[in-house]
This record gives sequence, structure tokens and C-alpha cells, in this order.
Amino acid sequence: MNGPPFLRYVAGLIAGIVLYVLLPDWFWLPVGAWITGLGLYLWGFGRTRKSRIKPIQTLPGVGVLLILIGLGWAITFQHTSSNRPSTISQLNDSLQAYVGVVSAQPEERAKTYRVELEIRKGKWAGHSTNKHENQLADSAGVWHALSGRVIIYLDKAGQPLPTYGEVWVVSGPPRPIDPPLNPGEFNYKRYLSYRNIGHQQYLRPFQRQILSVDPPNPVMQLATRVNRWADSVLTHQIKTRPEFGVVNAMILGVRDDLDTEQYQAYSAAGAVHILSVSGLHVGILFQVLTFLLGFLAKRKGGKLLMAAFQLTILWFYALVTGFSPPVLRSAGMFTMVILANALGRQQQLPNTVAASAFFILCFDPYALFSAGFQLSYLAVAGIGAWHSPLYQSITFPNKWANKLWELTAVALVAQLITFPLGVFYFHQFPTYFLLANPVVIVLSEILLPMAMLCLALSWVPFVNSILGWLLQKIAVILNGAVQLTSELPGAAWDGLWLSPAAMVLTYVLILCGASLWLTRNRAYIWAICIVSMALAGVLLIEIEEQAHQEKLAVHFLPHHTAISLTSGRQSTLLTDLDSADSRSYDFYLKNTFGQWGVLTTKTAYLNRNGATNGSMVSIPGVHQSGAWTLWVWHGKTILLVNRLASQSYWRLPAVVDYLIIRRNALQEWSQLDGRVVARHIILDDSNRTPLTDKLVVEARQRGITCFSVRQQGAYIADLEE
Repeated sequence: MNGPPFLRYVAGLIAGIVLYVLLPDWFWLPVGAWITGLGLYLWGFGRTRKSRIKPIQTLPGVGVLLILIGLGWAITFQHTSSNRPSTISQLNDSLQAYVGVVSAQPEERAKTYRVELEIRKGKWAGHSTNKHENQLADSAGVWHALSGRVIIYLDKAGQPLPTYGEVWVVSGPPRPIDPPLNPGEFNYKRYLSYRNIGHQQYLRPFQRQILSVDPPNPVMQLATRVNRWADSVLTHQIKTRPEFGVVNAMILGVRDDLDTEQYQAYSAAGAVHILSVSGLHVGILFQVLTFLLGFLAKRKGGKLLMAAFQLTILWFYALVTGFSPPVLRSAGMFTMVILANALGRQQQLPNTVAASAFFILCFDPYALFSAGFQLSYLAVAGIGAWHSPLYQSITFPNKWANKLWELTAVALVAQLITFPLGVFYFHQFPTYFLLANPVVIVLSEILLPMAMLCLALSWVPFVNSILGWLLQKIAVILNGAVQLTSELPGAAWDGLWLSPAAMVLTYVLILCGASLWLTRNRAYIWAICIVSMALAGVLLIEIEEQAHQEKLAVHFLPHHTAISLTSGRQSTLLTDLDSADSRSYDFYLKNTFGQWGVLTTKTAYLNRNGATNGSMVSIPGVHQSGAWTLWVWHGKTILLVNRLASQSYWRLPAVVDYLIIRRNALQEWSQLDGRVVARHIILDDSNRTPLTDKLVVEARQRGITCFSVRQQGAYIADLEE
């Protein structure tokens, strides 16, 4: 087998990781792969020396591939905390308290601190002998070894920001993280499970006590201290919040100081990737350092000196970011590139990139399912394969025009190779990315090294002030350019949706088109035609299904009512959510309508009494009072109950199809006696959770069928005939 070896190695490892995720209970799989692979390798290696037959020569390679598949399965199994007997996910008893250590840099939110705790032991039924650890826990418990990770939301209440390595004893059990409760909603539970986090807990200050400081990793402790120091330096040197927010996001990966409008502007301009510390930032630093230190390569021993400078600055940046995982991945990849150059080794970019991915996945196999990991490696692979042919296809006599075209070619290739996956994950495409990205990249090439210089010389009077002023002005220009682009008409295509099948076919189409352009082989024209017809067929089937859909949905919206009536590609939403609360709508509801292909959504807002402050002209047969709202839609009667006063008299149909109860209107099931009979009863999340839980239990006892949106997720009724 010829070609870059690590491409084959990482392919085998990825296959093993995916097989574990699909078949986690097939314990015989890695053993069988290892035995078969080792046998093929030894037999094929021995026969290769005696035979020139090509199939025989490939047997050692096949054997190695099987061994790596088994290794990928085994590494993923070992990395999954739920497979350990002492993990919190295996705990059946009621946990009274637990001891954990702050295992990552805490984040400051508007009203809380977000803290990741790595659990060391827990307390449930039994007896405890540790006086200090019993101060918050019940004295009848006993401490046992326990593992797992928990997200803590600690109420600020005048509390200082927690620090890495603090050991806490926490009272009360954490609760499992909820799965997505609406169609198309971001799967936060799965996202955290890839980091071995399965529980969360909201704490008041009196529910925890700091026992000691015992950092689990001294290197990470140093990184968090450097990160906090860098934050204090940038806070002192950049006085304006919009500019500080951008620099803080780009350098430290902290977005807390970015307001919603500023973030949306970067998103619409196709420059939101610059606000997250990532491989792009490491690549920019590498490129700038290579340019600035290029003169050293011509001197004796200069390559080693140049490599030392590059590695020092790159890893200092990784330290400043608090060893952010994306930066660590990219720093590792560029470290291989730098060392290969310094040692005079001939290198192939595909092999180097594959080697970095291989070692990252050995350390963290679940990084494979990170959108950042996938987009980063896709972009690097696309730029490595297609940038040079595209750049060389057009030349300009002017040097600066050539430089601008080079940056534009990078943006074109990166956007082309990542846009199907970007639409699949984020459902948006920036229209003017070609305008924004070259400007953003150029300004980033100035801003990032300037920020590093700012931190390095922060102790020098006057110089630090000048550098801080320059850094602030560059950020002003960057914000202005992005804002200007985002305000152009049609700056972003929003609400886009690609199914997995459509995404795969789109990538096949892109690869066939690129192959045709590079090879001029006419066979790819037929491939493009076939794939285009298949993609058009998939999209037409989806559009046809969406055009005839008729859905009633009671969505999960924390502590609010959200009911939608969808006909074809239009929907009417009835909700009591504040019209200014776009964040809740975007997180819980936006993807649902995107998945259903809804093009227009009319919203009618409910007040506390259930009356709408807007018209519901798209819903025929609406009748409402302060206690209820009744409407008929597609032959189905829907009753929304806001209040059940004992003295009120209802003149309603004897039987309704859907009864939706909100705002704690129902306290006892007997309140419905003599009022209404419903074929389907739904409790939305504007009802208090304890009341909903009580009603569900009583419903089971009475033989009443009801649906709790809090417990079961969104209620979706398909009314299509």
C-alpha cells in the first residue's frame, strides 16, 4: 500500500470509533479484529518476501487496518465514563452529597458561574466519619468512591469567581441533563455526553463548601492562571466594550462581553468563526511567524532557532487560551509541521494532518463528533488539495492584487468544502462571505500578533499603552467592516436545512465537480449529472412532504406556552414568550420550523389571562374569553385553558379533540368534571413542574391519558388526511 500512511491509520481508527458508537455492546469485535488483523499481518508479511502477487502484498496493510479498528473501538470504550462501575450514571440510590474538584476554567454568566466538577466521591445511605465533609451532608450517610462530571450553575450572590482546582462538597443530587424536547432542537445532552458529562445542578451558595485546593493537573492550573492574567491585561488596555469583547473572544475564547447584536452581525457576515479560538487562529499565527522569521532559515542553524521561536509563541498562545481543545489540536498539528521543517524532513501535508488527527483521536475519540473538529480538518484538507490549483488558475500583474486573490481563493475553498456541513449544523449561509472574509483574515493577521505582543510587553510603561491603543483601533476597524457587511440586503440565508442524505449527496457533487476541474476527465460529467438528479430527487421528495403537512404542536418552552399550527410551509405560533426574547425562540423553536420547511411564521402573543394581543386571522373559528380560547382547525377542536374558576360557566362542545392546560389552571382532575371531555389532554411547561408531576401520577391512578410536555417532549399531532 502506497501513499501517506497516516491517512490509512486514521481511517482505521475512525472506523473503530464509529463502530463503538453504533455497536457498544459487541465486546467480541475488538478482540476478533485484533486476532484476525495480527494473523493477516504475520502471514502476509511472511508470504510477501516469497511472492510478487499484489493481493498477498496487501495483506499486512489489511491486518494493520483491522488492528486499528479494534484499537478505535477499545479506546472509545475505555474513554466512556458510563462503562465504569463507580460512575454517577450507574447510581441507583438517592445521592445526598458529593465531593468534586473544579476541573476546567469556570465561566461567568449574567447571573451564575458555570463550573465543571469532576466527582471524586459521593454520599448516600450509610455512615460517615469525616467531620469536614459532613458539614453539609446528612449525618446518616457514608462516603464511597464515585466518578463522573457535573455542570454546576452557581448563583453569584456576591460570590467570587471559583478557581481551577477547588475541592467542593455539594449537598443534594444533580439531575440528568434533558434530551432535546423539540424536533430539530440542538442535542445538548449528546454534546455533553461526548465530554463525559451527564448531569447538571443549580446551586445556592449555602449548598456548597470549599474544602481545599487540589488541582488535578498542574499544567492546566498554570494555563488557567495565565488565562486570567491575560484577561486582566486586556481589560486594562482596551476600554471600550465592543472592541474588548471581540479581542477577548479571539484571544481567550470568552464571549461573555459580546452582546447579541454584535454576535449576530458576525454570524450574518460569515465571520463568526473568528470569535472562537480555533485552528484558524493558530494557522494565522503560524503564517505570520513564518513570514516574519523567514530570514533565519537562510542562516546556519537558523531553522532550529526559527522553530524554537515558532513553538514558543504558538504554545504561549495555547497557554493564554487556557489550553482550549481546538487550539491544542491545531498546535499539535503545526508542531509536527515546524519540527519536520526544522529537521529537513520532506513532508506531505495530508500525512501531517492525518497524523495530528490520529493522535488527537487516540487521546479523545469523541472529538470526532465535534463540529469544530470536522469543520477544521475539512477546511485544512480542502485548502491543501484545491487552493494551489485555484490560485494558479488566475494571475494578476499587480502584486497586491495577487495577494488579495490568494486570500480570496483561501476563503472560496474553505467555504466550498465546509458549507454543506455548516448548513447541516447551523442552518445558515453567509451571502457576502467573499466580501467579509479577506478583510477579516487580513485584520486578524494584524490583531493576533499585536495581542501577543501586547501581553508580552504589558510590563513596559508607555509601550503597553501604545500597543493597547493600536489593538483597540484594529478591533474598531474589524467591527466596522463586519457590521457594514451584515447590514447589506440579504446578508445571510437563514433557516436552511439539509438532511443527512442531502448533505452526503452535496459533498459527492462537490468532489465530482472538483475532480472534473482538476483532471478534465469527461467521465465526471456523467457522475455530476447522476448525483445532481439524485440530490434533486431527495430535495423534491422533502419539499413535497412539507407542502402537504398539517401539524398541531405543543412545544416545550421552559415556563412558557408555545402552540403552533402548521399548514404546508406556513405556521401560526401562539405563545406568551416575550417578543424581545429571541434567544429562547432561536434555541427551542427555530430549528423545529426549519426542519419542517416552514417559510413564514405568524405569531400571536398571549397575555397572562390568555387573551391574544394580536389577531389570529389565519385560524378560523376562534372564540376566546379570559378563561379559555377555543378554535376549530382542519375539523379538529382545540381548547386552551387559562383558568378554571369554580363560578365560571362554560358553553362549550361536550367533547373537544385537544385540551391544552396552561399556567396551573388545573389543580385537581375533578375540576374537569361536568365541564369538558377531551380526546387528548396536554400539559404545557407554563405549569409548575411539581404540579405537573402530581397530575401525571394521579392521571395514571384514575386511568386518564394525558401528555406532559416537560416529561415527554413536544406533543406533535399529524393531522394530514
